Formats: sequence, C-alpha cells, structure tokens
Amino acid sequence: MNTENSYLQAYIEEQSLAEQMIPAVGTLYRDRGVIVTVFGRKLMNASTIDIIKAHRLSLQVVGESVSVSETSRILRELVSIMPGCSRIDIGKLAFKARNKGLVSTADSADLNAFLTEQTAELKDESSLLDEPRDIVLYGFGRIGRILARLLIERTTSTNPLRLRAIVVRGGRDGDLQKRASLLRRDSIHGPFNGHINVDLEQSAIIANGNFIKVIYANQPEDIDYTEYGINNALIVDNTGVFKDEEALSRHLVPKGASKVLLTAPAGGDIKNIVYGVNEHMMDDADKIICAASCTTNAITPILKVINDKFGIENGHVETVHSYTNDQNLIDNFHKADRRGRSAPLNMVLTSTGAAKAVAKALPELAGKLTGNAIRVPTPNVSMAVCNLNLKHSTTREEINEYVRDMAFDSELSLQINYSYSTEVVSTDLVGTPEPAIFDSVATLAEDKRCVLYVWYDNEFGYSTQVLRVMQHMVGLHIPTIA
Repeated sequence: MNTENSYLQAYIEEQSLAEQMIPAVGTLYRDRGVIVTVFGRKLMNASTIDIIKAHRLSLQVVGESVSVSETSRILRELVSIMPGCSRIDIGKLAFKARNKGLVSTADSADLNAFLTEQTAELKDESSLLDEPRDIVLYGFGRIGRILARLLIERTTSTNPLRLRAIVVRGGRDGDLQKRASLLRRDSIHGPFNGHINVDLEQSAIIANGNFIKVIYANQPEDIDYTEYGINNALIVDNTGVFKDEEALSRHLVPKGASKVLLTAPAGGDIKNIVYGVNEHMMDDADKIICAASCTTNAITPILKVINDKFGIENGHVETVHSYTNDQNLIDNFHKADRRGRSAPLNMVLTSTGAAKAVAKALPELAGKLTGNAIRVPTPNVSMAVCNLNLKHSTTREEINEYVRDMAFDSELSLQINYSYSTEVVSTDLVGTPEPAIFDSVATLAEDKRCVLYVWYDNEFGYSTQVLRVMQHMVGLHIPTIA
C-alpha cells in the first residue's frame, strides 16, 4: 500500500529522470535529426512536466502504464547508437522491449541489439536532403506566424527547411517591431519559445538565431528573391487572396521561387492535399499545391477511416467554427451574408465548402456530403459534427474501438487524436498537433446511422498539416520508428 510520502518520492524520481532526458533528446535532434516522441508527443523543447504527462498516454495507446525509467533506458541506448534522421517513438519501443524482457535487466547488450535492429532501416545521415531548402512565408497572419514558430523551433544544422523570408504589405514606421511583437506574443498560443530581436538596418527578425528577412511588397511580381540570397524557394501563401492557378502562378514569376503552397481552399484543378490521406497525389513536377482548409483536414481522416470500414452512403457535416479575422468585431458592412454582424457577440450561420472539398482528397465521397457552418464567439478550436448514413450496421462501441485503433496504431496516427474525457472542452485542446480529435464520449450510433463529433485546433493542428505538406513538396520524407 502506497503512503503519502511514496507518491511524492515516485514523482521526484520521475522528474529527475525526465530532466536527464532533455539533453539526450536535444543531442539526437541537433546531431542526427532524430525527432524523439513518447506515444506521439514530441519531446523536442519539452519541459520535464511535458515529458511526464506524455507518458500518461500509455494507458490509452498500449493499455498499460509505461514508465519514465523504461523510456529513459531506451533513450540512453539510442544515444549510443545514434541512428539516422527519423521520428522515433521511445514509448512504443519501450513497450515492445518490455514484452521481450529487455528493459528490466541490468545488461544493456540485448536492449542495444534490439534497438539496433529496430533502427537498421534508417540511413546513416543527419539530413535526408542534399542541401537545405529555402522557405518564404507570403503573409504573416494567424497561420503564417504559427508556421514561423514551427519552422524556427525545428531549426538545427540537421533540419533542411530554412525560413528565409516573410513577405508583407506595408513598411510604415514601427511595422517591423510590431511584426516581431506579434510573433513574440500570442493571446491564444502563448509566448514564443525563445528569443526574438529586430535588425532595423537589414529589415530582419532574428528569432533563435534565425535571420528572417522581412520583405515589403504589394505584388508577388515586385520581388526578386535572389537579391536576398534566396534560391529554389517554396513560397507558402497565407494571405488567402490568391486562390486559383492563374493567381498563384504569380508567385512563380520572381527569381528564386520554385514552388507554391496555398494554406486555404483552392479553386479549379489545383490538388487539395490532406496529408496522411492523399499526399500520394503529389508529384515532384507539381509547382502549385493546396493544403486544403482546417475543416477539411479535420474531417477527411475521420471520414476516410469510417468509409473504409463501414462505407458512407451520404451525410451532412455541420461545423461549429471559432470566429476569424474575416468577420467584424462590431456590426459593420461585409460582402458576405451575416458575417458583418459582431463576431464576439453572435453565433453566425454561414457556408463552408469543406464537405464538398473532401471529395478532392477522397473522390469516392464525391456528391455524398453536404455542409454548413456556424461561427461562434470563441477565438480558436472548432468542432465538426458528422451525421452519416452508413452502408453497414454498427454500434457506438464498434465505431469507437475502431477509430481508437486508427488513432493509436495506423498510418493516420499523426492525423487522428482520440479523446476519452467526459470533461474536455475547447480550450483544453489548444495546441493539439493532430488536425482531428475524435470525441469518443459523444459518439452516437444506431443501425446504419451515426453522429460523430470531431474537435480541431483550426490554427495549430492545421499548421502541423501544412508543415507536412511543405516537407513532402521539397522531398523530405521522414521515416517513423515505433
């Protein structure tokens, strides 16, 4: 029987081990490009509390508790092996090693041999690209700044993606300082993890040692990226102004630009990519790609797994979406119906193209889905309610168990998060990296009909998906070991 003191002592021991893990995680990432995770949660730049909390997921993922002492042994051996560039889940590896009786023994030779075998397929390289690739963020709004944070926190000598420039309109006095301040402080996602200063003379933001040129331009054609030493760049359009192939092609006019990625729904025949579902549609020759919308990225992985298992005859998706900058703070003119009314004071019924856009990633669902949206007075984290008619009868328990397996042990585990909580609300989900969070408690099912509730951080979760598309576009395919 545990005493009051034993609980505290156990926690202190966990904390000590987690503290020792931090430099090892940093060494593997800086020197070998290895992204260390615990049951899907990234440990890079994580605190000791973050590391301990990540281990709590073991009960959900593998059905048993995996301790910090077990994963710390795995991590120590990986440092001795120094595998190549990859994403390695030490939580899942610890569980596998435990089942083989390798983590409780004092002799590390067998454990080392096991991990050497598990990582044998990895190339003995710290980067999977021959040379770094330049990234330019065209626009610096909500998505642009989150992408900047994601790129900056991953920057090391082994990371081939380099944020070289940001393009914005303006150039008034104080503009550069305000841009830097918006990157430094965020009302939803908190303070920037690191140090930021401004180089006024060179019109640049210096963030964690990254020299990021701020280019002021009113049109894409006004820029010559090579003047700033930028070449073969991927231009990420975050403005939402350029939405078809003709408009987006303007980004390819400047010298130094090679490809374009749109972070909003695209029109015409541009490929809409929901990473994890249809990235195979991308070719190296593609110059213009769209990362679809936040809602499309949230619902498509769930709809795919449900359609694969039960078949979808038809359905309706209702999005309960946080208000955005497109709406007014107080009642004022807006070209769209209802969106002119005060966003913080009203629920606003509006339209969404997300349901139809699913068909671009999953052609088998073309014409089967309708959709609407309700903008609500919350600043971030949204929900999609999927009301589906299925081809096969099922139960709530069967659906939940199946989606749980997909979330924890499938190729879509980076796209689907699974929630057991009866108490979770929207603010609890800020910063969730998966674009879809399946609320298992809310699932309804009867015969061939079901209603599924899918949360999503429409800013951060979506941005992680955009980053994956960026990596794919430049040929960066990071292998996963778990």
